[in-house]
Amino acid sequence: MSEQDLKAMQAPRYTGVPTFMRMPYRESAAGLDIALIGVPYDGGVTNRPGARHGPREIRNQSSLMRTINQATGVSPYELCDIADVGDAVVERPFQLEQAHEQIQAWYEKLAATGAVPLSAGGDHSITLPILRVLGRDRPVGLIQIDAHCDTGDDYLGSRFHHGSPFSRAVDEGVLDPKRCVQIGIRGGINGRDQWAFSYEHGMRVIQMHEAHEMGLDAVIAEARRVVGDGPTYFTFDIDGIDPAYAPGTGTPEIGGFTALEAQLLVRGMSGVNLVGADIVEVAPPFDPSGITALTGATIMFELLCILAEAVAARKG
Repeated sequence: MSEQDLKAMQAPRYTGVPTFMRMPYRESAAGLDIALIGVPYDGGVTNRPGARHGPREIRNQSSLMRTINQATGVSPYELCDIADVGDAVVERPFQLEQAHEQIQAWYEKLAATGAVPLSAGGDHSITLPILRVLGRDRPVGLIQIDAHCDTGDDYLGSRFHHGSPFSRAVDEGVLDPKRCVQIGIRGGINGRDQWAFSYEHGMRVIQMHEAHEMGLDAVIAEARRVVGDGPTYFTFDIDGIDPAYAPGTGTPEIGGFTALEAQLLVRGMSGVNLVGADIVEVAPPFDPSGITALTGATIMFELLCILAEAVAARKG
């Protein structure tokens, strides 16, 4: 981080144009190690919309973040060159599959710069076009914190909604199901085979009651075992956290992780070979208090810390 950028981050938090973590805005990711990106799209939701407003409000609340993770000692800005490169804007938001193609094209241009993406959605369907880019040369592994497996199929005539990105990613060969771990799954289902895809394809599903019985340390150890040393993507659906801490989301499920448990889970993945990450499903219209966006911004900072460690380790 330049001296000028550091000075900007130490200015009063209510000043300046809001960017992720008060990082400088860059029109191009060229020369960056990590690019912070908004994906304001929620055309894949199956019930309550609103996550299209997530990136803007996460940017606002991320003004409260600081430069050093007090718990881990990591300062991502000392490890990597980082900037906010704006939004992957969808020009045809009413056409779901074309919208995903536009997001994919945006990330293809980003990939050409060599920058590693850390994204804020948007609904969970936006992870599919990102994985199409990151898993194009070889399928990646996945760490997923979520209340739902999101490995569904056709719903109301579409197979590309926010409840199915990871089944589609496996079908398309960009995600290795044997290196996928889905943590915090809970809530009611409409059919006993709703998440059959996960089990039939060898994904490791840790339902919330199992995570509670195992304890966080064991959950972290199991996740690290599953993904191994290979390239891995980390996706964090805010509904993995209990709605007592994050009510502003489209499909809340009680009985989830506390905010602290969520932070500890992310920190526990330090050292994993991460090639990208996202925080999704923050829907500000359902939370006028702003606590969900603040929680999302904080989780994004935690993801930034372990992502910066991974990028720095690869740089040597």
